[in-house]
Amino acid sequence: MSVLKNPFFILSCVLFWVNQYLEKVRQIFIPFVHSYLDDLLLMPVALGITLQIYRWIHPAKEKFAFTKVQIAVAVIYFSILFEGLLPLWSDLYTRDLLDVVFYSIGAVLFYFLINNRRTVRA
Repeated sequence: MSVLKNPFFILSCVLFWVNQYLEKVRQIFIPFVHSYLDDLLLMPVALGITLQIYRWIHPAKEKFAFTKVQIAVAVIYFSILFEGLLPLWSDLYTRDLLDVVFYSIGAVLFYFLINNRRTVRA
């Protein structure tokens, strides 16, 4: 199945867009949602888009799926970038280790609901 047709991927994108609209346009901030929803949705959205682009570039690998190690590397990469480096460079970013927990939960959701390893050829 195309990542772009996956209901969980679509839900993740819609939730992200709605949250951003409420925060940026309507100035509505729900504290817990404001702090952690984007972190939870980061992995399903970013890895979902990356997976779909990979499948477009390599059509012979239409059933390609990321390994657990590749997903873990993505979590580590985003954690270092957003929780380690960006807070050093800008006061706009705040270091919050709970964000890493939500990146990890999002990665697990991506693995089981979008990555779809059952359709991968041996």
